[in-house]
Amino acid sequence: MSRFHNLEDFRQRAKTRLPKIMFDFIDGAAGGENGSYNNYHCIERIRLLPRVLNNVVERDLTKPIFEEEFKLPFGIAPMGMCDLAWAGTDQALAAAAAQYQIPLCLSTAASTSIEQMMDASEGNTWFQLYVGSSLEEGLEKVRRAAAAGCRTLILTVDVPEVAPRWRDLHNGFKVPFRIGPKQFMDFASHPRWVAETLWKGIPRPAHFPDPNKRQKDGTKAKGFNREETRGKVDWNFLLRLRDEWKGNLVVKGVLSPEDALQIRDHGADAIYVSNHGGRQLDSAPSAISRLPLIREALGKGYPLIFDSGIRNGEGVVKALALGADFVMLGRPFLYASGAAGKKGVFRMMELLSNEISLCMAQLGVNHLDQIERSSVLDNETVFLNPQSPGTEDHLTKNYEN
Repeated sequence: MSRFHNLEDFRQRAKTRLPKIMFDFIDGAAGGENGSYNNYHCIERIRLLPRVLNNVVERDLTKPIFEEEFKLPFGIAPMGMCDLAWAGTDQALAAAAAQYQIPLCLSTAASTSIEQMMDASEGNTWFQLYVGSSLEEGLEKVRRAAAAGCRTLILTVDVPEVAPRWRDLHNGFKVPFRIGPKQFMDFASHPRWVAETLWKGIPRPAHFPDPNKRQKDGTKAKGFNREETRGKVDWNFLLRLRDEWKGNLVVKGVLSPEDALQIRDHGADAIYVSNHGGRQLDSAPSAISRLPLIREALGKGYPLIFDSGIRNGEGVVKALALGADFVMLGRPFLYASGAAGKKGVFRMMELLSNEISLCMAQLGVNHLDQIERSSVLDNETVFLNPQSPGTEDHLTKNYEN
């Protein structure tokens, strides 16, 4: 693992190990990918002010949220079908959540069930809910999560319809897969990924019926439909969900302070500021630019969770300084798994933890709650190094057919 020193090391290795269709599914975003690009570079442009002559030999990275203390200020964001990155990714993420005592947000479209992940993560799994055309089926999944012992539910509201992702369209990515000559050649050129996937079982959405099996009445089961509308979720459903779910309720995908205030008033316990990693509205503002506005609207004390564009430990600290109580990362863990499996995931955990700790030392703080808005410099002129890891690849945006 000594070859991996930053996210781009993992990303480049994953790019060679994964079939193009799978790497682009992880790496890509909506439309021209301007939203994803903007997320990353807006965070990179934020400058932090070092402070000196403070004794920072001892530094505490623990962070409480929902009256529970986690060992680190970040968790793993909800991502569907993680085992497509590499066979066994879900189990690797669960093992990391258990060992490092961080929350793992399990997607409705995950390839491992909530029951299995609760057990593997030692209870550190939160459940993320997508609601399709059937509100009742969505509530059935909520009840299943509660029965499994899950304490925190995340309702994702920024995907009323799945946005077009050009790389997926060029590559013919569909769920379930349709393998034509192009996809066959792509898989054939990555035999290790294929062998590992076949050995451990081709992943499928675990919270949906298998469409290849018949139901008791003899009809074909309705499986997961990635393109299904999710536009029925509205304010009335949020009230209904609040009444149904007795645990912590988080609403994810919020960029508007007005929406944030209304969500709070509808009974949510926390708001998750995110633009879906740039995978929904390509023209959406960067999530980090909205975070301080939502914090200002809600005031201190109301829990805010953040993701979108975080690529290293300094990014986590920047989000905390701008008002987040907790931070989630998604793609970095899929790059890590695609590059080196479980060992890659654990190496990513090690790097992020060390980066946060070293950043705290530079800021002169011993505890995360000492990180304040004053740590961020406003109106600072910034020139980014075009040769820094990952920058050139993001700038070129090569969309080959």
